[in-house]
Amino acid sequence: MNRKQTVFLALSLFAVMAMPSMAFAEGIAPESQGWVALGAGLAIGLAAMGCGVAQGIAAFAALQGIARNPSAAGKIQTPMIIGLALIESLCIYALVIGFLLQAKL
Repeated sequence: MNRKQTVFLALSLFAVMAMPSMAFAEGIAPESQGWVALGAGLAIGLAAMGCGVAQGIAAFAALQGIARNPSAAGKIQTPMIIGLALIESLCIYALVIGFLLQAKL
């Protein structure tokens, strides 16, 4: 893993660990509202980016498998679509978390 990936991973982990404490806070002080808005933006942005990369990798692998063995297209396509749906559900979950954080403002 190169340095750029390490820094991105560290920042992503920090953002993910910081969000739940803000999401379940009872009352948000006015000086903390900026952090809540930042958490909502990070939740949606990072999830969309991660899901986009994951879907691209999944589609690439499936298409590569179909290109190598065209007769297996039916056996590859169904699990790929299920996998893409599960990946997309993670992005929708992040959108819900973002809306919950936005409601705290």
